[in-house]
Amino acid sequence: MNILRYPRALFVLIITPLLTLLTSLGALFAIFICRLTADTVQTLPMLWARIICWCAGVEVTVEGQGNLDRTKTYIFAANHQSQFDIFALQGYLGFDFRWMAKKELFAIPIFGAGMRSAGYISVDRSRGRQAVQSLNEAAQRITDGTSVIIFPEGTRSRDGLLQPFKSGAMVLAIKAGVPIVPVAIIGTHQVLAKGKLLSQPGPVRIRLGRPIETSQFKPGEKQELANRLQQEVAALLDAAHGSPQ
Repeated sequence: MNILRYPRALFVLIITPLLTLLTSLGALFAIFICRLTADTVQTLPMLWARIICWCAGVEVTVEGQGNLDRTKTYIFAANHQSQFDIFALQGYLGFDFRWMAKKELFAIPIFGAGMRSAGYISVDRSRGRQAVQSLNEAAQRITDGTSVIIFPEGTRSRDGLLQPFKSGAMVLAIKAGVPIVPVAIIGTHQVLAKGKLLSQPGPVRIRLGRPIETSQFKPGEKQELANRLQQEVAALLDAAHGSPQ
């Protein structure tokens, strides 16, 4: 691939870390100097994501918002095709939410502080007591009214196909006791597949399914919840691929 043939993609590759730095600094300034709330600051990452999508020539549409109650707290569970899933969801989901991120990211200068000030949730992925405490704290944040997004596949799909859902994230959903929303993302694999550096323009669709009540599941039934959720996301993907583009 001759990168000189792809000036837009190269521009996106260069501008994304710069915009990320500016957004992190903006969040810190808004929180500590302007004394704005973390809820208000969410406008910054939304604009960050929309600018990147616009620069990349990615148009995002969202379907199924009528399935949800904006006054409720949810865990959004999406398939994971690409790094562009983050930009699409952050910019266009249309609901107030926070990301859950591994604790190591919070140690990155400026970026980590910006995440923390914006209310993002740190998760310890190691084993042992600290990991359990981290999970309990995250579940409490959700129970108290903080919606989050998770990727139950655990990592990006290399071929764009739906991978098995891991049951670990289901423990969080059951502990929090809030509805979990199946989310299908279509098109991001074509925009930026795993292992690629340069994006290409294209349409992206986000389809929101009907919430699944987690109160009917016990911790020992986490795999059953994972299977049910995967089936719902698969159905959303199948319906999208079978409908006119």
